[in-house]
Amino acid sequence: MLQLLSTIAHQALLSSGGVGDGLLFITWNPSEVMGHIGPVALRWYGMCWLVGLVGSYFMVKWLYKDQKIKDELFDPLFIYCFIGILVGARLGHCLFYEPDYFLSSGTHFIEMFVPMHQMADGSWKYTGYAGLASHGGTLGLMIALWLYCRNTKMNIWHVLDDIAIATPIAACFIRLGNLMNSEIIGKPTDVPWAFIFEQVDNVPRHPGQLYEALAYFCFIFVMFFAYQKSKKANPQPLTKAKGEQAREQKLSTLNSQLSTKKVGSGFFFGLVLTLIFTFRFFIEYTKADQVDFEAGMLFNMGQLLSVPFIIIGVACMIGGKWMQRLGAKQGNKVTR
Repeated sequence: MLQLLSTIAHQALLSSGGVGDGLLFITWNPSEVMGHIGPVALRWYGMCWLVGLVGSYFMVKWLYKDQKIKDELFDPLFIYCFIGILVGARLGHCLFYEPDYFLSSGTHFIEMFVPMHQMADGSWKYTGYAGLASHGGTLGLMIALWLYCRNTKMNIWHVLDDIAIATPIAACFIRLGNLMNSEIIGKPTDVPWAFIFEQVDNVPRHPGQLYEALAYFCFIFVMFFAYQKSKKANPQPLTKAKGEQAREQKLSTLNSQLSTKKVGSGFFFGLVLTLIFTFRFFIEYTKADQVDFEAGMLFNMGQLLSVPFIIIGVACMIGGKWMQRLGAKQGNKVTR
């Protein structure tokens, strides 16, 4: 973490003059390799993914402990999440952004699943997973958590809410990984904080990855604050006073508002979807097209894929009681 921040700060200090205007832009050309362990290269992108997932892991572990959830229910959660996110993100990129390539031959189809690329001479080269899509990762995670809840008999909304509270941690570091890779670059601009991604071209551009990373960093505190605030609400129904019909109605409304913002209501899951994908929708206006077919589109692929998640997020936030009844069908195996 400290080395990542040090590298970003070092690159930011290496600013160069703008294109003929005397403006200062940030020249960005870090090495993709963080270091080596013997012959194995440690890449910034992979390490950022790892740090993000580990950070989220410890946050959810703390949440389970804070909520007195059985230890044995937490142990398999990381495996489900890791596989779901990785497979979903990879397939999402291949099928949403490059279907013409990956579905064009059996060899290219295999490349969807293995971190290798077939060279022109027929040999295979290890490249890592060069394309991962956040929308696919979100879908993969949701499917993985459904399987986890099915096997552990956990309340699905309780699990989704806990994962949602930790999600901005992983999202923040993944976008920092994109920044270190000089990918998902922004449109040309003359703002003073523009980045010149030398591995791409010499044009000052919006650092779209950094915008997202900073937003998700803020969302970490938003989600944690919302969780802490929800714990302070009275967890027990308030006592009704006999003969006070108005008081009874007021108490009923208050109890309903409190219960629908608790972990297990779907509120936190809806909140994180709404925050992340609403921001993602608007920040796409600063990004360059990732694939050729997006040219000329009113909304790019990232925006189109964000809309369903925003709708689901808002529905979860306002439909807490209904979400609780839906989740109750999968059981409520929670406390020790």
